[in-house]
Amino acid sequence: MKTGKGLRVTAAALAGMVALAACGGGDDAADSGPATLRMTVWTANEAHLKLFNEIADEYKKTHSNIAEIKFDPLPFDNYTTTLTTQIAGGNAPDLAWIFENSAPDFVSSGALLPLDETLKKTEGYGYDDLSPATLKLWQDGGKLYAYPFSTSPFGVFVNTDLLKKAGQKTPAELIAAGQWNWTNALAAASAANAATGKAGIVIRDFDYKGWDNLSTYFTGWGAQAWSADGKTCGFTSPEMVDAMTTLHKAIFVDKAMPGPGTTADFFAGEAAMTVTQISRASLLKKDGFGWDLVPLPAGPKGNYSVVGQAGLGVLKKSKHAQAAADFLAYFTNATNSAKLAQFFPPPRQSQLTAETLAKTNPTLTPEQLQKVVIDGITNGVVKPNHAGQAELSQQVRASLDPLWKADADVKAVLDGVCTKIQPLLAK
Repeated sequence: MKTGKGLRVTAAALAGMVALAACGGGDDAADSGPATLRMTVWTANEAHLKLFNEIADEYKKTHSNIAEIKFDPLPFDNYTTTLTTQIAGGNAPDLAWIFENSAPDFVSSGALLPLDETLKKTEGYGYDDLSPATLKLWQDGGKLYAYPFSTSPFGVFVNTDLLKKAGQKTPAELIAAGQWNWTNALAAASAANAATGKAGIVIRDFDYKGWDNLSTYFTGWGAQAWSADGKTCGFTSPEMVDAMTTLHKAIFVDKAMPGPGTTADFFAGEAAMTVTQISRASLLKKDGFGWDLVPLPAGPKGNYSVVGQAGLGVLKKSKHAQAAADFLAYFTNATNSAKLAQFFPPPRQSQLTAETLAKTNPTLTPEQLQKVVIDGITNGVVKPNHAGQAELSQQVRASLDPLWKADADVKAVLDGVCTKIQPLLAK
């Protein structure tokens, strides 16, 4: 659990960015000689970093003003806290990957360099090709403050070998029969655990801490963390109570999900299914188990999709802010966007076709790309995000802690969540 001190550092850094921005942007002319740029990223995946560095190396060949471009992986669990601590400590990166849950704070802080002018004037960039829907979270006052680097729907990776060993129908078979829903998914997960001793279904990066990843589950009930205008807590709604009651039973009675303190890595063959994004496909081993990728199971409210977004922005106080913006324009141009689409679904409308994505996603079939990625982006809702997300998330996480016990009173716990966060939402 994040400490109160860590939360205060995050909040202070985000607030302090406003003051930093008021002092003006960085000055590329302040330092003589070629610049070194640093970009913080959440991933340490070798395949991701290899591609990033290949793009950076190509850029340096024609830009003598850039000496080096470093990609700095920060731990996923503490990414935003670490980034804002760096900013508060005067060690801000030149470019930063920003999660959707902290987008409102970063975009409104004044700490990010507007990107519109740079992207629009870059020859051949094709700014109008960017889907307006993907830009919305990253805009303020008509200006774009971060490029929607990845708009990635969540799907379910399936270990078909484990399910068959447990005598269960695969999700593909359930889809064909019109029966792919959370009731059947959890039943299959429970059976897989009973028959093999492996975990049933894992919501990756939840681990009883990253509660916002549960939106990939409770959205199927029509539940939401807070209202669309962000002013009213949604944890006490009948839909949320039903969703969380079902989840609690799945964990503590049916053993369909690993309980608190238990880890299971799907990609190491330790679980029958996992809810995650296609960027994780690179973790699959060629000589591993049989697998599939399918959309999220239908919930009581029918079919749905949840999208995770990450933006890429330039810190205004970078000593090389304009050079960083120029590199961002190259890094995200049409050619490189197509390469990056192997892991990170692009915002470019021309590239959101199964045929185009298949060229750089040989691991996934055109049908998987269409059903999970393209249809998911078209119909999906973005994970919970709100101004003051750091404090809100801390309160939600702490208030949900009593739920992760076998004898928990689900409704009472959810009432407690709203008691804690409603004053913050009403600000």
